[in-house]
This record gives sequence, C-alpha cells and structure tokens, in this order.
Amino acid sequence: MATREQNEKRFRNWHSLPDGGRRYWMDRAGATSGFQRIVKIVASDESTVQLIQEIYDDAGVLIEHH
Repeated sequence: MATREQNEKRFRNWHSLPDGGRRYWMDRAGATSGFQRIVKIVASDESTVQLIQEIYDDAGVLIEHH
C-alpha cells in the first residue's frame, strides 16, 4: 500500500472525496494520438479502492474505459 506522500509524488493531480479518500490521476500522451488517463481512487487510509484506465481521443472525448 502506498502512502499519501508516494501517491502525491506519482500522481500530480488529485481531488479530496467527501468520505475522506482521494481521487488521483495522471495523463500520458498516446503513441500516435489522444491520451491515456490512469485514475486511482483510495480510501481515507490510502488503501486502493479502484484503479481505472481511460482512453481519450484528440478532442478529449472518452472512447474507452477499463
């Protein structure tokens, strides 16, 4: 389990959630177009609740969700 400091270092963006957890995310450019967003949702104790991969096109429209 990562600590809050480790999550903040790896994921430069985050929002606090009403239950005390956090939603972290980072974007990576696609090889030819678009971008990938990795989303990590953690509980208040920083234990991972969900890990999501989202794929967006050049216009920023979500095209895949894993």
